[in-house]
Amino acid sequence: MRVETLNINAIIMDNTKKYSVTLIFAAFISGLCSIIYELLIATTASYFLGDSVKFFSLTIGIYMASMGVGTFISKYIERDILTRFVQIELVLALLGGISIPALYFAYSFAEALFIPVYLFFTISIGLLIGLEIPFLTRLMEQYYNLKVNIANILSFDYFGALIATISFPFFLLPVFGIYQSSLIFGFINLSIGFAIIWVFSKDIGGKVPQLKNLTALLAIFLAGMIFLSSQFLEHWDKSLYEDRIIYSDQSKYQRIILTKDRDDVRLYLDGNLQFSSVDEYRYHESLVHIPIAISHQPIKRVLLLGAGDGMAARELLKYPDIQEIIVVDLDEHMVRLGKTNPHLTKMNGNSLASNKVKVVIGDAFGYLDKNQDKFDFIIADLPDPNNNGLARLYSKQFYQKVKHNLNNGGIFVTQATSPYFAPKAYWSIAKTVQAAGFGNIYPYHANVPSFGEWGFVLASDAKLNMTNPKINIETRYLDKNNFYNFFAFDKDTIAKDVEINLMDRPILLDYYLRGWEYYR
Repeated sequence: MRVETLNINAIIMDNTKKYSVTLIFAAFISGLCSIIYELLIATTASYFLGDSVKFFSLTIGIYMASMGVGTFISKYIERDILTRFVQIELVLALLGGISIPALYFAYSFAEALFIPVYLFFTISIGLLIGLEIPFLTRLMEQYYNLKVNIANILSFDYFGALIATISFPFFLLPVFGIYQSSLIFGFINLSIGFAIIWVFSKDIGGKVPQLKNLTALLAIFLAGMIFLSSQFLEHWDKSLYEDRIIYSDQSKYQRIILTKDRDDVRLYLDGNLQFSSVDEYRYHESLVHIPIAISHQPIKRVLLLGAGDGMAARELLKYPDIQEIIVVDLDEHMVRLGKTNPHLTKMNGNSLASNKVKVVIGDAFGYLDKNQDKFDFIIADLPDPNNNGLARLYSKQFYQKVKHNLNNGGIFVTQATSPYFAPKAYWSIAKTVQAAGFGNIYPYHANVPSFGEWGFVLASDAKLNMTNPKINIETRYLDKNNFYNFFAFDKDTIAKDVEINLMDRPILLDYYLRGWEYYR
């Protein structure tokens, strides 16, 4: 009799352990998936519409408020907690999994619906996640007292969130990309439903077959979506770009697309055109040769910030007196493309393979902060300031770092978006460069048909040789006859009432987004 009692107690203890471990597993997975969904939705919105701070702030705020509403609603659900919990997890797996595909679809096929779709998924997922923890806590109270119960649930939920925040930038984004990550984590979220149904089947009772069938259908659906994701992304890319896509890649920083139509090869980063092979020479000749033409001293050492495509390096290599060119680009994928893609190596003259060129993979701000050897010429050929991460590379603090890295009398030039489409952004950059301490600035612009009027800001402590520009190399666009036209601005491209762009107050981002809003 005693042996039989011991066996029954052992079975009860084993079942109790199995039940509690399953619920702790559910808490861990729910914490993991909830943060991933939030990061994916905010990142997608900022990729498509810019202004990452605004969309991350909105997503977090709406998400948290919705979780609060979900938690409040949970107190009115008193019956069939296990069944309700499984149903919540199945709906959450479906909504979380398809959230990013739905946002991609809305952006490309019905852009006016993007914000409503964004709000729907943010609010719905937040509501469902708000229901999770109260339900788990109530289920766990059968096995632990309140103090231990809450500690177990919250600690594993928070630990899951930690794993999510680490894996998102370093693994998920560069390996799977945004689209596939949402589907994969919808599938992972589904594992909670599988586990609860399997372990608690006796407690759930007659609804087990229905829940099993629904879970299996969702698993097949999400697996199919994952399997077809490459085809969908290929189709989606084609819907965004007029020309045939010949190369696509997702790095941990950006989506890189090359298109080709006859002789026109175009590079896009996150959907934004970077150059067209038909007229890129106009941009790069203006960026490189105008500053050198009016420099009052020899240039031997040049720093290129950005420019991983190798086009600016190509123009610099036309000068035999230049001894060293340092290219600093954040994205290793972009540099590899510039070094190996036959279309780009033909365009850039294989410049990145020159023994004069040294490539450094890293952040421009960080490089300027650590560099000890000064330069005669620094070029900032960076993407437009369409998010806060890029806007800091057009800040007063950044330009102060640039000035510190120049030799006495050295020159600096930055691309500065369009003075026609975004005049406030352009003149804010010019004013910010001057505020960084440069004694002389020389705003200028060039006509690049793919972009329209495009602006640059040249600066130096020395007065440059504007009276006698020297153009001693072969060019296709620039010559002495049209040289002074670059420095003349039409009335409708000038904005006077602009502020300086600071790292802690990136007003430039607002100027930029407002300027390009109509033309985006």
